[in-house]
Amino acid sequence: MRPISLPESFRLDHRKVRAPYVRLAGVRETPRGDRIEKYDLRLAQPNLEALDTGSLHTLEHLLATYLRGHLEGVVDVSPMGCRTGFYLVVLGEPGPARVLEAFRASLEQVALHTDVVPGASELECGNYRDHNLEGAKAWARRVLDQGLRVQETVEISD
Repeated sequence: MRPISLPESFRLDHRKVRAPYVRLAGVRETPRGDRIEKYDLRLAQPNLEALDTGSLHTLEHLLATYLRGHLEGVVDVSPMGCRTGFYLVVLGEPGPARVLEAFRASLEQVALHTDVVPGASELECGNYRDHNLEGAKAWARRVLDQGLRVQETVEISD
């Protein structure tokens, strides 16, 4: 059995980060030498606020769609269980500045979205009734108004 290894996010001092931000949360290399970067796309300030599930779910669908148009190599966009943001997994090494620009451009598209939410039907989605387009658009506008920045990792100190 392998020793227990805590996830990177459990070592992040959530009291010291300042949302909204983009943060490089981890880098892995595959056995074939491919680089995989994991990003923390934070919308809400940890332990002070959280997105409602409908808005978070709709943002997940829209960001999964729009980010792929602005950034090559997107593998996955997943909501955080704490409901304060998303994890983005990218094949390659776009770097935090490039991810920030792609995130900003995607949020601008979310804020202007008027069509149906992609992938939100009973056929395509496991919880299709739990969507909130207006809430997702409001969060996108709020983050854009506050301004995104690159956040360095602030680890918990002993």
